[in-house]
Amino acid sequence: MHLFYLRHGEPIYNPNMLTPHGEEQARALAKRLVNCNLTKIYSSPSNRAMQTAQPTCDALGMEKEILGFTDEHFAYRDFAMLRLDGSGKKCWMFADPDRKALLADAEMYKLGFEWYDHPMFEGTNIKNGFKRIAEETDKFLLSLGYEHIPGSGKYRIVKPNDDRIALFAHFGFGLAFLSYVLDIPYPHFSTHVDMCHSGMTVIDFKEIGEYAYPRLLTYSSDSHLYKEGVDRIYDDGKSHF
Repeated sequence: MHLFYLRHGEPIYNPNMLTPHGEEQARALAKRLVNCNLTKIYSSPSNRAMQTAQPTCDALGMEKEILGFTDEHFAYRDFAMLRLDGSGKKCWMFADPDRKALLADAEMYKLGFEWYDHPMFEGTNIKNGFKRIAEETDKFLLSLGYEHIPGSGKYRIVKPNDDRIALFAHFGFGLAFLSYVLDIPYPHFSTHVDMCHSGMTVIDFKEIGEYAYPRLLTYSSDSHLYKEGVDRIYDDGKSHF
């Protein structure tokens, strides 16, 4: 099985919709995905994710299935924290420069898959929030034929298949989701990776014997934007690649 994880296009967060540039990104992404032999399309219930998925659904004549647990609203509720600069503002914990230093700290690394027991997270809902995503992710992957053995980097094959599954969702949620799918502790993953709008991530569930070992084939690829001549400006509004 191949799992395609697609971040939504450039959004306006309030109201929750794509910008004209985001719509252009979604159309370019659809042109790429029509050649990927998708067998199923899933989407977050968030409007920006559904709008990104729609050109692909239209091009392939397929309906998307909504996965409620992938909505970034819930992930932000659990993973946003007050900034350490005393401003009183909240943000994703990985977006706070001071907390990023803590996420990369040696003491955090020593905790491994129990990272959420670090004193930094006392009094927060992060542990429960991550476990919610983990449990729902396991149910989702089991429905696709793979039983996760958490922390092992492998899945027991319940139903061998060559399905090609697309999931349109988000960045903040995606960091937790992808780190869990790949069995990489969240602090390590969230400290070192970013994700561009409409970026394509592909995971191959490589089947060897009775187990599948997920391999990251590409991460946050934006080659569809290059091919279609769409401006490839990055999220910070400055970077071009």
